[in-house]
Amino acid sequence: MILDFISSTGFANITLPRLVMIIIACFLLYLGIVKKYEPLLLVPIAFGALIINLPLNTLMQAPQNGDLGGLLYYLSLGVELGIYPPLIFLGVGAMTDFGPLLANPVTLLLGAAAQFGIFATFLGGYYLGFTPEQAGAIGIIGGADGPTAIFISSHLAPELLGSIAIAAYSYMALVPIIQPPIMRLFTTKKERKVAMKQLRHVSSREKILFPIIVIISAGLLLPEALPLLGMLMLGNLLRECGVTERLSKGAQNELNNIVVIFLGLSVGAKASADYFLTMDTLKIIVLGLLAFALGTAVGTLMGKLMFRLTGGGINPLIGAAGVSAVPMAARVVQAVGKKENPENYLLMHAMGPNVSGVIGSAVAAGILLSILG
Repeated sequence: MILDFISSTGFANITLPRLVMIIIACFLLYLGIVKKYEPLLLVPIAFGALIINLPLNTLMQAPQNGDLGGLLYYLSLGVELGIYPPLIFLGVGAMTDFGPLLANPVTLLLGAAAQFGIFATFLGGYYLGFTPEQAGAIGIIGGADGPTAIFISSHLAPELLGSIAIAAYSYMALVPIIQPPIMRLFTTKKERKVAMKQLRHVSSREKILFPIIVIISAGLLLPEALPLLGMLMLGNLLRECGVTERLSKGAQNELNNIVVIFLGLSVGAKASADYFLTMDTLKIIVLGLLAFALGTAVGTLMGKLMFRLTGGGINPLIGAAGVSAVPMAARVVQAVGKKENPENYLLMHAMGPNVSGVIGSAVAAGILLSILG
């Protein structure tokens, strides 16, 4: 009986791949808890990866012969059916002020330029042997937008969802480490010191009309982008219209927090050892880093171009915020700029391209879905 009990425990059934994944999950927990890299997302994702790799668990078991399935099987349906990512966008829209973008609309070009990494990596993934659908899902990592990466993966390449989601959220968490060297490489000390003028005041009417105009325009032009853009703009309209404060707070807090927990656990549960420790995962991690680096570099270079065209009126660093890691990328721009010029305050200026990056990644996702879906 004792021997039977021992043989039925996880200790007797653990394998080297599972042990490796447990170590990786603990490292991700370390990054989230100790280093505070996107902890609200990284902690539940890492914990999901940890528990799914413990031997003999049935958390992802599908219903069989009338028996109920595992807890994470049911929670992960929100990912597979594309429910969680739009709900995350609802919360992002409710928490985000589009004022800096409206005050300086030219920064929309910076957000658009930073999406270059998505399409360049799409081509790279295709030539590395991935299918067009898989390459499109991998390329979206370059937008540094986890919910969009999950949404695209669930539609185009569900078999790669775990690897793509963990790569996307890992690079989002590592924005403060990855971006600054690239920003310094493509700018001069003089450019990084540039102090920008204070943004103009944006009226409530402008803020209310913006999400309505955007969703009508985007919905007619690119219907595939509606699930993400529609929820993003609804969240922002709830924030700005002045008559739905309770709904706005609910989207920002209770709903967003619940969805983040479910989404994180579901994504982590996709990272089982048999599925995750493959050559394709290594390729995805490398391609994801390339996509993110390219997006940062091209956004910064577009900022340099605007610096020249405006006679030094735009600090090129804000172009790096064109990737849609809101608001982390904008904070990194602020930190790098303040290091060169202690009196510089770039945060609100960087929020313009940062917000346009969110819109840009959703539009890019719509384009990929309309072509490949």
